[in-house]
Amino acid sequence: MSLLSAHHLWWLLALLLIGLEVALPGYFLLWIGIGAAATGVLAWLVPGLSLLGQAIAFAVLAFLACAVYAWMLRPKLRRTESTGERLNRRGAQMVGRRYVLIEPIVNGRGKARVGDGEWLVNGPDLPLGATVEVVGVDGNTLQVRPAA
Repeated sequence: MSLLSAHHLWWLLALLLIGLEVALPGYFLLWIGIGAAATGVLAWLVPGLSLLGQAIAFAVLAFLACAVYAWMLRPKLRRTESTGERLNRRGAQMVGRRYVLIEPIVNGRGKARVGDGEWLVNGPDLPLGATVEVVGVDGNTLQVRPAA
């Protein structure tokens, strides 16, 4: 028996392909690498499998891995499609969401923490740390009310 059996070579190819996927991301080489790893398992389970048989198995398993991603996993991983009507209006996308005040609302004006930034808010006077719900947008100012 040689130092590297056929299944070891398939697993090395799988590591190389998956490593290239890390360096050049795009989900394509990952699934071919998974096909190579599966071929390595097949070559380990069936040690007498010819080189042609291994190559055919690799082609089929790599195709199946890509197909599983394309038809089963990709739709589940894809974000919900936006209707596009609020695509460039970030404030309108916040309507209905809740945020915490980082400055109290005094005389109708304050600030709320939105992600890693701050937005001006208009609404009834509320103390620092109160949770507010966005009900509308006026320019770059969120119209808020106390969260129920």
